[in-house]
Amino acid sequence: MSVSVVGLERSSNIDLGKKNVLGILVNAVNYEAAVSTIIAAANAGKPLSVSALAVHGVMTGVLDSTHRYRINHIDLVLPDGQPVRWALNLLYNTELPDRVCGPNAMLKICERAAEEGLSIYLYGSQASVLEALSRNLCQRYPKLIIAGTQPSQFKQVSPQEKQDIAEKIRNSGAAITFVGLGCPRQEVWAYEYRDDLSMPLIAVGAAYDFHAGNLAKAPEFLSKIGLEWLFRMIKEPRRLWKRYVLLNPLYISLFLLQALKIKKFDPKDATPPVKEVLYG
Repeated sequence: MSVSVVGLERSSNIDLGKKNVLGILVNAVNYEAAVSTIIAAANAGKPLSVSALAVHGVMTGVLDSTHRYRINHIDLVLPDGQPVRWALNLLYNTELPDRVCGPNAMLKICERAAEEGLSIYLYGSQASVLEALSRNLCQRYPKLIIAGTQPSQFKQVSPQEKQDIAEKIRNSGAAITFVGLGCPRQEVWAYEYRDDLSMPLIAVGAAYDFHAGNLAKAPEFLSKIGLEWLFRMIKEPRRLWKRYVLLNPLYISLFLLQALKIKKFDPKDATPPVKEVLYG
């Protein structure tokens, strides 16, 4: 375990490395360690792919061996969602005090970026969402520099279009790029663009809509007991009911098989992509 104190105002960093949850490699980290890793990469101009995975994100990898390969090659996979944190604690005795929620992590990263003069880039979603998101982030962190924004094209792009997207981000001078394309497209994007951009690429899912004011966040007491999914399903039943009604019980069942050592889940049992998907 790596433990260090970063200033009197910061908690200890907890980083126990990657752990196998149903064949998906999840980093057993807390907010402080995750943010410190991202900010260090941004300052050094080093590539770093990052995603925050809750149950749905984990299950996209469990059910698709090619996507499992991509996720397991993402540099930093945050334990978003209490059931993922619980799995780490129960399987590996990590004693993580809290999950690392993507929307909350985004705010903490923006706060540090503002403090250190690191500019950010917002990729994905729609222009109206990006406008509201940019406005709200700058109101919260007046020193935050947003180097640029780029809405999703909502399609697969050509290799040339991919290079154009990457070049636009590079030319903006950004040190960090947030990616809001929804799971699993944003994880594919972070995996495929990693080597084209020497900076952290952070897939943050619904964070854009939360911080733009388009979606209400679940009450904290529901999040702490692992029922944020229920709140979100009630808010968006048509879009989310299949995700939670089908995948949550399957996750629990497979976790029990792993915990009881009835079934082994090998992270190496994955299929490398034959070609890039190239989402834009």
